[in-house]
Amino acid sequence: MTENKTPETRVALKHLYKIFGDDPDGAMAHVRQGVSKADLLNRHNHVLGLNDINIDIPDGKVTVIMGLSGSGKSTLIRHLNLLIRPTAGEIEVDGENILDFGEARLRELRQTTMSMVFQKFALLPHRTVLENAGMPLAVRGVSQADWEAEAHKWLDRVGLDGQANQHPNQLSGGMQQRVGLARALTSNAPIMLMDEAYSALDPLIRSDMQNLLLELQEELHKTVVFITHDLDEALKLADKLVVLKDGYIVQQDEPQRILLEPADAYVEKFITDINRARVLRVRSVMRSGGGDLSGIGGDVDAEDTLEDVIAKSKGDTTARFRVLRNGEVVGVLDMADLVRALVPAPAPKEDGATLKVA
Repeated sequence: MTENKTPETRVALKHLYKIFGDDPDGAMAHVRQGVSKADLLNRHNHVLGLNDINIDIPDGKVTVIMGLSGSGKSTLIRHLNLLIRPTAGEIEVDGENILDFGEARLRELRQTTMSMVFQKFALLPHRTVLENAGMPLAVRGVSQADWEAEAHKWLDRVGLDGQANQHPNQLSGGMQQRVGLARALTSNAPIMLMDEAYSALDPLIRSDMQNLLLELQEELHKTVVFITHDLDEALKLADKLVVLKDGYIVQQDEPQRILLEPADAYVEKFITDINRARVLRVRSVMRSGGGDLSGIGGDVDAEDTLEDVIAKSKGDTTARFRVLRNGEVVGVLDMADLVRALVPAPAPKEDGATLKVA
């Protein structure tokens, strides 16, 4: 059996704090003494944007950071390329603390290592679609013939073949965001930051863009950091999910684990209305190993959703399936275990007590 290796960390955030106000360093002393975000604002007139953030962002995976408005998610992503500098902490990219970078190395980081896709598209209206898409290479001094060829390639890949000579105001919102995505891909940067990239789009267009990102990611294996306030979007895209509240991390894990084991009542509220059958996968519910193979009614893949299995069972609640990964048996799934997984588990209360189930 092939061993699943844990992806290496591409970006690491270590004890990251951000305080907004006239004296953030002075305010840090209060935060370290345990002053809350509300008290820091009310008593000291400073805003605690990020509170002791520790995240290992895996290489080649999609890390989704989600939370409600004011949770700190957009503040956090802007720290990754130092559009915002932290009050305290470290930001490591490929093992180096980028807070130590001088102006030249920081410029190189932003041009060659990280690209960014914005919520409001951030296209230059006086430039053509081709010129917007090719800008990352053009500003590096790449020849026009070369950046045009690269931009054409990625415009074609995101479905904008034939639109190169248009201007942004001639395109729909969804098409403009495709230009933004093509621009990020043209840079050939291994890390892609996406700040609420799809939140301004209509639902159907948004779904199409999510599918496009997953399709491209299957091939390119970029290290993607995706910001959203939408749990359905987060669960669809994330290999790793980080939930923020008031500037601190409530829970971080793979989405399957967060659904099955919410850290507290706050996370539980987020996942209450989720269609668990559509999100949970066989690997999260199966009994690992060969096990008892009697009464097996067929095979399912470890990455199949529980919704897929329900359809395959045709309503037979006694059905049992052999679970395969890459053609090898990795477990057994009983429909009884599947049904239990569809019932949300009680989460601890926010004060640490366990929620009681009547």
